[in-house]
Amino acid sequence: MRAQRKFGACLSGLLIVGLAATGCTTTQKTTTTPRTATKPIRGAKVTYNYTAKDKDCLERAMYFESERSDPRGYMAVGTVVMNRLTSGAYPGTICGVVSQEKQFAPGVMSKEVKDQAKPDLDTAAAAILRGERHPDVKDAMFFHTQGLRFPYDNMHYVAYAGGNAFYEKRGRDGELQTPAPLPAYEVAMNYVPGQGMSATQSPFMLPETQPIQQVSSVAAFTPVSNPTVMMPAATTAIPTAAYIPAVVPIPTPPPTFISTPLSDDNTAATPAPEPISTTVIPQPRPELLGTSFSAKSPRIRG
Repeated sequence: MRAQRKFGACLSGLLIVGLAATGCTTTQKTTTTPRTATKPIRGAKVTYNYTAKDKDCLERAMYFESERSDPRGYMAVGTVVMNRLTSGAYPGTICGVVSQEKQFAPGVMSKEVKDQAKPDLDTAAAAILRGERHPDVKDAMFFHTQGLRFPYDNMHYVAYAGGNAFYEKRGRDGELQTPAPLPAYEVAMNYVPGQGMSATQSPFMLPETQPIQQVSSVAAFTPVSNPTVMMPAATTAIPTAAYIPAVVPIPTPPPTFISTPLSDDNTAATPAPEPISTTVIPQPRPELLGTSFSAKSPRIRG
């Protein structure tokens, strides 16, 4: 009995120790939450203004620098122009970049562009201004005629197109030795119509707006000595000037004058002179008492 009890106690002790050991070594299962891939948030685009003249300058650079080759050569040269524009190390307009002295082909701004090449040039320039780039040019801002060799260690070639070799200037550590241009997705080109020359622009300039003319709420009054009033044309003639008398006459009674009887020779009697004053004061009729009127006696008209 004792042996059975001891055996049972040892067996139960082994079970307890085994359970304890199992509980320490087991790992708890953790539920992992799926991670959603997040895209990097891009900042606001940098706006550059350009005119029809700038587009013409871009087409000229693509045409004369790519040996009038093909759209691929046009896009490569156009990408270099845009890289220079957005790097901040060159002029701030397309025409300023293309016409910079000793940078592009001589006569690039004055030579004639053949009419048969204009459709392809227009398509390539529109694509560049819309944000498209040559995929192999990358950050290159320099190129030379393909086949030439130069003894420089910082010329890192990236593409060959249109008879040109495009390269970046990088040091031994691989870092760019020039200011890096902006990527295409950070650049917005804003067309400014109605201007023949390139618009002055800044890398952070927003599209231009028309200025608002402020009108004064109080109009200035200037006295005019002899104003002229313009009247619309009418069928009835309107007098140009109206006479306004300086003095308005006052109605007065007729003047009093004394008439004399006619003489025997039937001659007209001379009337009495008119009074000097324009205003005549009526006189009262005289009272005649006990006087008989004769044909030759004077009469008074009141």
